[in-house]
Amino acid sequence: MVDEIVVTAVSGSSTTLRSSVSVTTLNAEAVEDLAPRSTAEIFRSIPGIRSESSGGEGNANIAVRGLPISTGGAKFLQIQEDGLPILEFGDIAFGNADIFTRYDATIARVQAVRGGSASTFASNSPGGVINLITATGAQDGGSLTLTRGIDFDTTRGDFQYGGPITDSLYGSVGGFYRSGEGARDAGYTGESGGQIRASLTKEFANGYLRVSAKYLNDRAIGYLPSPIQVTGTNSDPNWGPLPGYDASSQTLHSALFQVSPGLNGDNGPRVSDIKDGMHPEVLSAGIEASFDLGSGWTLTDRFRIASASGRFVSPFTAGTGSPSAIAAGIGGAGSTARYANGANAGQLVPANANGNGLLAQIVLFDTEINDFGNMANDLKLEREFQAGGGTLTTTFGYYRSSQSIDMDWLWNSFLLEVKGDNAALVDVFNAGGVKQTQNGLVGYGATFFGNCCRRSYDTDYTIDAPYAALSWESGDLIVDGSIRFDNGKATGSFADGIVTTRDISGDGIIQRPETQVTQIDFANTKPVDYDWNYVSYSVGANYQLNADTAAFGRASRGGRANADRLLFGPAILASGNIRNSDAAVDMVDQYEAGVRYRNGAVQLFATAFLAKTEETNFEATSQTFTDAEYEAKGIEVEAFYRSGGFDFSGGVTYTKAEITADRLNPANVGNTPRRQADWVFQGTGSYTFGAIRVGANVVGTTDSFAQFDNKLVLPGYVIVNPFASYDLTDDLALTLNVNNVFDEFAVTESEEGSIVANTTNILRARTLNGRTASVSLRYRF
Repeated sequence: MVDEIVVTAVSGSSTTLRSSVSVTTLNAEAVEDLAPRSTAEIFRSIPGIRSESSGGEGNANIAVRGLPISTGGAKFLQIQEDGLPILEFGDIAFGNADIFTRYDATIARVQAVRGGSASTFASNSPGGVINLITATGAQDGGSLTLTRGIDFDTTRGDFQYGGPITDSLYGSVGGFYRSGEGARDAGYTGESGGQIRASLTKEFANGYLRVSAKYLNDRAIGYLPSPIQVTGTNSDPNWGPLPGYDASSQTLHSALFQVSPGLNGDNGPRVSDIKDGMHPEVLSAGIEASFDLGSGWTLTDRFRIASASGRFVSPFTAGTGSPSAIAAGIGGAGSTARYANGANAGQLVPANANGNGLLAQIVLFDTEINDFGNMANDLKLEREFQAGGGTLTTTFGYYRSSQSIDMDWLWNSFLLEVKGDNAALVDVFNAGGVKQTQNGLVGYGATFFGNCCRRSYDTDYTIDAPYAALSWESGDLIVDGSIRFDNGKATGSFADGIVTTRDISGDGIIQRPETQVTQIDFANTKPVDYDWNYVSYSVGANYQLNADTAAFGRASRGGRANADRLLFGPAILASGNIRNSDAAVDMVDQYEAGVRYRNGAVQLFATAFLAKTEETNFEATSQTFTDAEYEAKGIEVEAFYRSGGFDFSGGVTYTKAEITADRLNPANVGNTPRRQADWVFQGTGSYTFGAIRVGANVVGTTDSFAQFDNKLVLPGYVIVNPFASYDLTDDLALTLNVNNVFDEFAVTESEEGSIVANTTNILRARTLNGRTASVSLRYRF
């Protein structure tokens, strides 16, 4: 609220009321009310943030203030832990930043800055910064929480304890562990693993030194687009589940589909475990120090180094069709489809199987994350001076980071029945009875994508960024400005795939799938060797009209360097250099003005904004490049109210966004960027009487368009998440949370951009989770 201290993406620290940036802070108690099933579901309760949390524990698409999501991840927004990025680039293909972080009891609060000085106090974050700030143990106490799903299979334990060790030494330790099927029916344990985090702080007479460490090793299902039924028209569609398959509560993950044989990144034999899902493994260590050097100078340094690797494997629906049509497409006329495993193994797949009569052509997105290791160091030197009748604060900083992106794309293609309860694999036999598949496997590669996308790349990115800031405060006026120069370098190599014939099974017989083997073409490895640089700036002012009202304004320009998504496209020359500097960096210009007001129990924040964005990108699922410019303008409003036992916080954002230039698809100019709703809103209200507290969190959007051509409408939705808690004792509480209590079928993205009017269309889309309820027992000590 207005007295919250701002420590994210700013110089020094100030309260929200006196800050010239748009900032929101969620404390641990506020997050508990949200009933989040993933970290991204926390972010959707921050005004100005559009968090499409339909990918499971990670892999969410996150945008801010109308900045586009032309591919996936959080391109213009940086996710941090304690002021340093989790990954330097938030939209690495199959390695989004939210996959490599977990919210648990060690997080004291979440602070989000939209626009503003995020451009100059962090690299690659012109849209803003979301900072997960951990508990330090400065306050004695802790908690132990056990959570169990009521109508879905999950069991999770969270713990945290911190406190003083001596008069000048304190620490914190905590984490979580969980296991279960997950929010949707998978047929196996889809989520297992956990995290442990610890810090130790030593205070001195003139400062402090803090060391910290984290180990994350977790597996969680990643939900990708799967079949959905759509009727009606493009402008007035009806979206819903298929007979036999509900994408909001079920998934094409199956106990009958757990392994994928094929080749590894060295073209050697491997068997992939699909149960790995999104599997981040991170070991990090950090040091934070701040000391008063005398004569008004303060030195602050934050350093973290992380070893990060893992996997991302999940079935993507490339297409659907009847058993007869798909069989004929693979084996020719007269071919038949038979169950490859399960209770009906060997039997013909009936035309009306599962009530929908569909098979899914699956491209298994299977990636080995060999090395996402990274290092970041942010050094700041600050001093205050008396100047011009006020206080002038100067900041000089230097940021250095490195990010490895070493990954292999090892996709295979399968046939699977469209069924929400342990779908079976399907084999195809030609008219002569000869099997055309291998236990449901159609080809050792992305057969349904034209055998694309067998890829291997090993690249490294380094950034050096000096920056400086001035802030002058005199009475009720604060004026500040900052500038940053980012200088980056990309080195490494990448190789595409080549189709060949190979006896993968080793039985001496070349079967049809073995004539479609895609392996890495190491004979044609290409280099990566280019530089980039850009200048960012931000200028703002805040004037406190009285003790309860302040107004602010800001103009900013920031950049985002493109990383792995430039590979395999026209931007990289044969020499490894960049074709032009515009491809290497996308710039964002932003302007904002706002007012903050407090009157007793009421607090109101309102900010008008304008953003102009240029973007070059590549989308893996559609194999398309983008090169366009966008404009977004609007207003975001935050409100807080507390009276007696009633408490409310909420926000609403209106955004009018437009494609202003598109060099690859000029017909899209004037359209609204895909999935950008005019209105996005959220709110949480509760009432406490005695030991009982009841309330609800609400999030929603109005309609948007599925694709940039603005044909098919994605209906708006309202998700209601009620909660209730009862204090059994002063320290022991029982809480019930229900996420999506009305089981709203909420679609966040669609691969298709249009339908055939007044017929039944089968589209591929992602939805938010259906209704899930959990109960928690929390002991605070």
